[in-house]
Amino acid sequence: FSPPPPDLDGPVHRSPRFPYFPQFWWRHWLWFHIPADGDWQPPFACDVDRLHFTPRIQRLNELEAQTRVKLNFLDQIAKFWELQGCTLKIPHVERKILDLYQLNRVSDSEGGFDLVCRERRWTKIAMTMGFAPGKAVGSHLRAHYERVLYPYHLFHSGTNLPALDLAAKLTSFGAPPGLEEVRFYFPHYLIWTGCGIIMGCVRSEGGEGCENRPNLRRRMGSFVAKPEPEREVPIQVKQEPVEIKEINSEPEKSKFRFKKNIPPPPVSMVDLYVCLMCGTGNDEDRLLLCDGCDDSYHTFCLIPPLSDVPKGDWRCPKCLAQECSKPQEAFGFEQACRDYSLKSFGEMADSFKSDYFNMPVHMVPTELVEKEFWRLVGTIEEDVTVEYGADIASKEFGSGFPIKGGKFKVAPHDEKYLQCGWNLNNMAMMTPSVLTHVTADICGMTLPWLYVGMCFSSFCWHIEDHWSYSINYLHWGEPKTWYGAPGFAAEQLEAVMKKLAPELFESQPDLLHQLVTIMNPNTLMAHGVPIYRTNQCAGEFIITFPRAYHSGFNQGFNFAEAVNFCTVDWMPLGRQCVEHYRLLNRYCVFSHDEMVCNMAMKADRLDVVLASAVQKDMRLMIKEERELRDKVRKMGVVQCELFKYDLLADDERQCVKCRTTCYLSALTCPCRPGVQVCLHHGHDLCSCPVSNYTLNYRFTLDDLYPMMNAVRQRAESYDEWAARVTEVLEAKLNKKRNVTVFRALLEESNEKSFPENDLLRQLRLVTQDAEKCSSVAQQLLKGKRQTRYRTGGGNSPNQLTVEEMRSFVRQLYNLPCSLTQAPLLKELLNSIEDFQQHSEKLLSDEVSADSVSEIESLLEEGSQFDVFLPELPLLRERLEQTRWLAGVQQAEDPVSNPCGLSLDCMRRLIDRGVGLTPHPSTERTMARLQELLTISEEMEEKAQALLKARPPESLEKLSSMLTQVDGVPAYLPNCLLLQDTVNRAKDWLQEAEDLQAGGQTPVLRSLSDMVLRAHAIPVRLEPLDQLEVLVSEVQAWKESAAKTFLIKNSPFTLLEVLCPRWEVGSSLKKKMRKVKGEGVSSGKKKLVKLDSMSDVERALSDSKDSASAMFTLAEVRLKEQESLCSLRAANESKLLPTADCAALKVCVCQKPPMGAMLQCELCRDAFHSVCVRGPSDPLDPEAWLCPLCLRSTKPSLAKIQTLLSSLQRIRVRLPVGDALRYMIERTGSWQRRARGVIDSYDHSLTSQDCRGQLCGSPSQCQDWGVSGQEQSVFYTEQRCIPLQGLSLELEELMVEGLLLQVSVPETQQLYRHLLSGPPTTNTSHTEHAPYLTPEHSSPQREVRKAITSAEKKAKRRMNREETEIRDRGIKPKSKKQRMGTEKRRERKEASVSASDVSQSEDSEEDMTQCPAEKCLQPEGEEVYWVQCDCCNRWFHMICVGVSAELAAEEDYMCVTCSTTNAGRRK
Repeated sequence: FSPPPPDLDGPVHRSPRFPYFPQFWWRHWLWFHIPADGDWQPPFACDVDRLHFTPRIQRLNELEAQTRVKLNFLDQIAKFWELQGCTLKIPHVERKILDLYQLNRVSDSEGGFDLVCRERRWTKIAMTMGFAPGKAVGSHLRAHYERVLYPYHLFHSGTNLPALDLAAKLTSFGAPPGLEEVRFYFPHYLIWTGCGIIMGCVRSEGGEGCENRPNLRRRMGSFVAKPEPEREVPIQVKQEPVEIKEINSEPEKSKFRFKKNIPPPPVSMVDLYVCLMCGTGNDEDRLLLCDGCDDSYHTFCLIPPLSDVPKGDWRCPKCLAQECSKPQEAFGFEQACRDYSLKSFGEMADSFKSDYFNMPVHMVPTELVEKEFWRLVGTIEEDVTVEYGADIASKEFGSGFPIKGGKFKVAPHDEKYLQCGWNLNNMAMMTPSVLTHVTADICGMTLPWLYVGMCFSSFCWHIEDHWSYSINYLHWGEPKTWYGAPGFAAEQLEAVMKKLAPELFESQPDLLHQLVTIMNPNTLMAHGVPIYRTNQCAGEFIITFPRAYHSGFNQGFNFAEAVNFCTVDWMPLGRQCVEHYRLLNRYCVFSHDEMVCNMAMKADRLDVVLASAVQKDMRLMIKEERELRDKVRKMGVVQCELFKYDLLADDERQCVKCRTTCYLSALTCPCRPGVQVCLHHGHDLCSCPVSNYTLNYRFTLDDLYPMMNAVRQRAESYDEWAARVTEVLEAKLNKKRNVTVFRALLEESNEKSFPENDLLRQLRLVTQDAEKCSSVAQQLLKGKRQTRYRTGGGNSPNQLTVEEMRSFVRQLYNLPCSLTQAPLLKELLNSIEDFQQHSEKLLSDEVSADSVSEIESLLEEGSQFDVFLPELPLLRERLEQTRWLAGVQQAEDPVSNPCGLSLDCMRRLIDRGVGLTPHPSTERTMARLQELLTISEEMEEKAQALLKARPPESLEKLSSMLTQVDGVPAYLPNCLLLQDTVNRAKDWLQEAEDLQAGGQTPVLRSLSDMVLRAHAIPVRLEPLDQLEVLVSEVQAWKESAAKTFLIKNSPFTLLEVLCPRWEVGSSLKKKMRKVKGEGVSSGKKKLVKLDSMSDVERALSDSKDSASAMFTLAEVRLKEQESLCSLRAANESKLLPTADCAALKVCVCQKPPMGAMLQCELCRDAFHSVCVRGPSDPLDPEAWLCPLCLRSTKPSLAKIQTLLSSLQRIRVRLPVGDALRYMIERTGSWQRRARGVIDSYDHSLTSQDCRGQLCGSPSQCQDWGVSGQEQSVFYTEQRCIPLQGLSLELEELMVEGLLLQVSVPETQQLYRHLLSGPPTTNTSHTEHAPYLTPEHSSPQREVRKAITSAEKKAKRRMNREETEIRDRGIKPKSKKQRMGTEKRRERKEASVSASDVSQSEDSEEDMTQCPAEKCLQPEGEEVYWVQCDCCNRWFHMICVGVSAELAAEEDYMCVTCSTTNAGRRK
């Protein structure tokens, strides 16, 4: 037993203060092993030169109790036979020395020699002694018993003694001389011979007496004895004692008869020798004379009879009884004859050990020394003697520790050891020690003793004086091996030793207090005594606890020092020890009562804990003293006297009966001065009347009570707290308190500043243990939540096993306090055990794929337990097996997996199966999967080779391969791909065949798609070459057309050039649609969606024939006209004279107009002359188009027709071809209309030279300034077609001509005519009058028309919005609209002028900036606006001073419109 290392900051540490031990330790602990500390190395201060000592002699086999009993028995047998004139030879049986002691005990237990012989039990006895049956060992044992032990047995029973009356008569004649001679017998020594053990006898020192005494072992006829005076010798016979009076009475009667009657006739000396057994003198040659008393016995009359005359000295039965009845000397150690110094003893010890083990001392293992020690202790065949320097007074030779004021000079860095509490010279007498109140110095108890050991030298089983603590420090040398038993097992150890060796305790009741007896620890443990061991090395302490039996031996030469000390918790044990000593009649080392009274007289200076202990001890002491004094008073003792026993030495005040030290009181009698008895043994003082006794007392009871009260007052508050602490600590079962009670007691001790003591430390320790247990229990209970999120499957090193958890639950219930977690943890433990049972049952069943859910639930349940469960890995293995089998079944299930097993799935399953724990079911499935995988991989490789073959294989070869795959129940991707390839090839061939057989012209997209699809099919396809040639011809045609139409680096595609301009104003339209979409719900769905070129191209490609394509292009043309008209109107409105030039954004640079500008004839937008390239000849009347409107080179019509003819020969439809055909038809249609207009111009022209007018100054037809050209910041460099007075039909005709991507002469002719202006009204050709109307007469009317149109559309939109608002239940507000902050920001970002209302439909949505001159820019969640009924611009109500009611009731006109209208009216 080696306790855990002490907490160096705790109660037991090497510090200057006194070590403290919890009270409950001594009940369960036997020692405290404090390991060596490298920082604590006191110097060795013993004076080596002065240290001389005489060691004790220890014969190892005499130390062990049972071995000593055997040796004592053999000594008695040997002495018996030696006195019989024989030498004992111990026989051998089965090549082993016969154990005579065991043979004697076993035969006695079976009923004795006679009964065993009658019932023939010798075979049973042989088996009991360990001999093998069937070898006639029993008969040998009987013979040896009858020859060696049976005479000794008869002697003890008294059967061999002569009759008492006959012996008395014969002894009246006289006794031989020399009977009074004293012979000393010492314990055995063994002489080993070849035939056995010869037991010797120690001769007496009076050797000359033996020599002068005549040899009586001879025949009677050859010897004449000298007369000796008559002497009466009492003879004591064992088991049949005869009183001396009765023996002496017969000679008196005999003498009386001789005097009264006639004197007897004289008798010769030869006639005096008669046999005391039969009373006759016959057979003189068989008559033996005793060498001790000269009595004569026939050899055949002796019991048992002798066959021959003994060769040596012979003693009669009476002398044997007298010699053997002498009391045996008490066993003890002899002192050696030699005086040793420390050096000489060490040399002797090292030499002995090295010679014994035949190796250097430092190489001998401790285990070997221990094994050899117990072998030598338990044998009677070997006798090894060692020496032990024990109980050497340190006061005489100096301690191994430095002492303050000693002769040893301490170095400055070692001065700390002078006052250190672990210095054994300081420990016993430090303030916390109770022994400080013992006035006398007690060597070995309060003063250390020194011990110098050698190999096998031992200290026997013992407990310390007064059951005190002891501390032993090994200064240097080889280790000590310790054995010990806890204090609670002391009585058990004593009982076992008395049971196993009762003969020793009969002669020495206090044998265990003599330190001379040892017993094998294995023997004690076999009888239930808990024994522990440890090895004490140099620099280590061993502290033994009260009443803890301990023993041990030294491994070799070493030097140790030991002392006793007593703490507060020892006090009740000390009083129990005194009572124990009284029963054993053992002296006390000091007076316990005197020590208690000394402490009571210093009550004001006592520690509260010590005061509490003293108060409890005094209560018992006073109670007992009062009862004893009452008892003495009732006995009749009347004399009392005050006597200060503390002035006497301890040996002068011992009780003559029990040897206890008297202090409080004693009884004395004048007849025996200096003798006293304690009050327990008042009747044992003397035979005088009790009235003569005197009661000597140290204190009266009235003196003792105030002393106890003073101590009680000192410890009263502490006692109450200590009582409650003791109550909660010792509570049982349902009376246990909660841990909060323990915490409260700890807090109370802190508040009241109770000093550190065993009870407080025990309370703190129990509380800490309870809190730790509670924390661990809480963690275990919370383990369900913690382990649920664990990803690892392994166990943590901190996890408990189930057995540890069981122990932990038991520990919870064994705690002095109750924990709320204990029942919950018990329930958890039950759940774990149920889980284990369920798991074991499931693991014993066959593996089944249906048990996956059951195993998963078990694993889920097991993972919630924060405990190491060995079933979890097995369940995981079983789960992997079942999951694997379930995965195989699911993969093979045609319902869940109709395609069958894939190669990857098979490989994964096989890979997973390889790592599984082997099982027959999994191995069978693995073999089947492996075979299927091999076949499938072979099929896949063949299919892959066919698919990657170059050149591709034929369709027939691929189809034949598919027929082989049909029988494989697996999902084969390459085979499926092969199947798909075959199907696609067949479909493609069918499509190609249909294309050739059909009457419609194929579309390029379908041909290209077929070619692409054919390239993706790894099969040789015959029609593919023809299609590729056809597609290449179409591509060549497209390249030729692109070269014909596209300008170098043109951003437009060929289709964009040939198709009508669908994208004109697309950004504006998208914005308009978005604004409209916010106010009007989309309830209509267009039939054709043509929002981008991809839509147009898709529509052309999807058209079934040319007519459908032409219809699609016609829709795009309408869209072109609509969008271009809006764009032209928006661009024209930007350049009106009322516009703010700084806010305009024109040209490709999106900057305001400035300086010389160019105006596009098509989109009517203005461009800076520096940003774009102008006309090559400004004087040449040619229409100038901007970079966005000039989209192609505009080849001639003939060249275009040639392209169309070549496309028709290819017989393939493509969107570009349809667009080209539509453009040619559109060009022809336009030419016809344009020629009619040109012809009308030719008839209406006057004789005025138009050529001269055209070559005039820059155009003044269009006035971009408000009040003249001089107020405008820009002007145009070229002449443009004037739109004033131009009819919509002519404008649209000219616009369409400019949109044509073909060069025709009519375009230039019409442009020149329109450049000179529209036809006049006074012409004679009135059929063209519709081209000139009154509305075309002024630009204001044209703008007003646009504004009116936009206003009407806006009005219609507002009506729709009001309708929707009315439908939603919101009250409409006329001419007023709420706009949020986001809407207002959008309007500010738009930032358009008031004149931009005619840009597009619903453009008022984009005007988010208030046009008022001083806009207040109102903020808030809702801002109210009002719309001008004239210009349709929106203003903040607060900026124009209009209220919501006024806006709702009246029409509003802005300031600008009011001024303009007023000027017009004027």
